[in-house]
Amino acid sequence: MPIKIVRNDITRMTTEAIVNTANKYPMAGSGCDSAIYMAAGYDELLKYRKEKIGVVPEGEVFITPGFALPAKYIIHAVSPTYVDGGRDEEKKLRSCYRKSLKLAYKYGVASISFPLISTGSLGYPREEAMRIAVDEINSFIMKNDMAVYLVVFDHESTELGEKIAGGLEAYIDAVYVGEQSYKEYGMNPMRGTVIGCPDGHTGTIQTARLDEPEMSDHVNQSVKAAVSSDICEVFEEAHEERLEERMKHISDTFSEYLLFLISNKNMTNSEVWKRAIVDKKVFSKIKNNRGYHPQKLTALCLCVGARLNLDETRDLLARAGYALSPCDKTDIIFSYFIENGIYDMIELDIQLEEHGLPCIIS
Repeated sequence: MPIKIVRNDITRMTTEAIVNTANKYPMAGSGCDSAIYMAAGYDELLKYRKEKIGVVPEGEVFITPGFALPAKYIIHAVSPTYVDGGRDEEKKLRSCYRKSLKLAYKYGVASISFPLISTGSLGYPREEAMRIAVDEINSFIMKNDMAVYLVVFDHESTELGEKIAGGLEAYIDAVYVGEQSYKEYGMNPMRGTVIGCPDGHTGTIQTARLDEPEMSDHVNQSVKAAVSSDICEVFEEAHEERLEERMKHISDTFSEYLLFLISNKNMTNSEVWKRAIVDKKVFSKIKNNRGYHPQKLTALCLCVGARLNLDETRDLLARAGYALSPCDKTDIIFSYFIENGIYDMIELDIQLEEHGLPCIIS
């Protein structure tokens, strides 16, 4: 069974075991650790920890009963605090996942729920932590049969999810449902459609095919107005330079244009593939082979990782022979996130899951 990413409170998960981001000392920490102690029975769990476990170093794990939790067991992973990435944080974080899974297997656990270990108050970057989690969990479940859930539940992600939900549904209705109506009935898919935005605002999209008579006059009038305006008389030097720069890359391959965009946005390759939650080896293939064509989903993830706008996304995808389809819900969800500047792969993956679509990360 593949990893499943869910938005839930880990203390309510009904898997046989849940994983806690534990303190190395016999005391309850903040965040996930505190929540699990409170839900399990603070005094009882703390007493067990003091009497039977004691001090445990970072990267190590131990197991306790679930006490008042729905889960039979709590596997406590002593999680590293992120400082700068150069103090064995990744090694310790990988150890937390690897040893938690091995311990669960030893106890005959068939299902287990993980939080995103070391994020939140411990400071590990979310996308990088997710990449490590998925890497370690996938390595384990390729050889062992266990249902594994990654539970995302924090104030930031919950708030973002609530903001996205309404706007995304309206966006899907406007693009996907509208496109199907147009194909079946000849109705314009986007005329007068009200859509929601992440900040709670709404707006009306008034678009139509240019071959519709009433729109032809409107377009002509708009063009005339624009031509006669000061906007068309003055083209800023900065825009001229940007246009010239884009023209230089008109024949770039996917690989070449991606690297240009990354450099042009003053980003590093590593921050892009980490934010995209794309494997470093895959990115290296793209970087070192100018003619390499990645899978479409990989290309879409890199568009998010590089924080491209919708035009840049379409341009980059075209260089690998892809396009954003109004008939594909995965494409529509990516379009919504990119169009609204929401460059969060974890939230995007949760939205795919909640819409019954194959997940990218897992």
